[in-house]
Amino acid sequence: MTTGNLHSKRSGAAQRRLRSIAEPKAHKLSWASIGFFAAIHGMALLAPWFFSWSALGVAIALHWLFGSVGICLGYHRLLSHRSFRVPKWLERIIATIGALALQGGPTFWVAGHRQHHTFTEHVEKDPYSSARGFWWSHMEWMFYLKPEVFDRKVYAKKALDIARDPYYAFLDKYFLALQVPLAVILYALGGWAFVIYGIFVRSVLLWHCTWLINSANHMWGYRNFESKDNSRNLWWVALLTYGEGWHNNHHTYPRMAKAGLRKWEIDTTWWLIKGLKLAGLATRIVMPPAKATVR
Repeated sequence: MTTGNLHSKRSGAAQRRLRSIAEPKAHKLSWASIGFFAAIHGMALLAPWFFSWSALGVAIALHWLFGSVGICLGYHRLLSHRSFRVPKWLERIIATIGALALQGGPTFWVAGHRQHHTFTEHVEKDPYSSARGFWWSHMEWMFYLKPEVFDRKVYAKKALDIARDPYYAFLDKYFLALQVPLAVILYALGGWAFVIYGIFVRSVLLWHCTWLINSANHMWGYRNFESKDNSRNLWWVALLTYGEGWHNNHHTYPRMAKAGLRKWEIDTTWWLIKGLKLAGLATRIVMPPAKATVR
């Protein structure tokens, strides 16, 4: 074999490896997931026929409770990154609020988020890689049968600390069923208007706000730090997601409990953490390192 042939074979192997990273593998569609999301969005379209200011207020209040407390503070900063600690009883209450957000059980959410940080923008290993385009990272990633994303036996390995907790395993299994008692309470308080707005409108709005962090925040905005990925800060996403839109800050220092670093980078979830600290409930809070200072 000549040196030229050897070089050619090595070059070919390198090109194949690059293609394996750049080109997504084909996956089967999950019609159950597509049907589920279509049904929830469809029910949300009934909103104009059930409108009332009190029902809209319920949707906004639950968007904050399940979004800021449940997802941003609970699933994300507390469980995924352990940016701070709270007593176990309170951690489980916050995780239950997160499960009510209808974004999956805690093991699923934490495992997927940790994979995202470990393999950011890798076409296959990052569940919601922005390298595959806006709509893939926004929501299409949930429409395909990928075992590493949706098979609990596989993804649980990425979040063993969560998966081994019996209560979190319960939430993994029954997070969807939790919407039933919530719907009963809402119906008792305000009839079908509260159900439509408190379950369906709230879910759709909160989903898309959360998904913008995976999509918009990896495509547009400014960067305080030259992180190794394409994460960016977007003020309007930060407002919609209670501070999570300062995504470049977060990707550069993922364990810090505070996402907003500039004076005008509003982070309302950080205000909640500070409140818990004042109440003596939040400890071991991971603060930004000195080198994270920006002006």
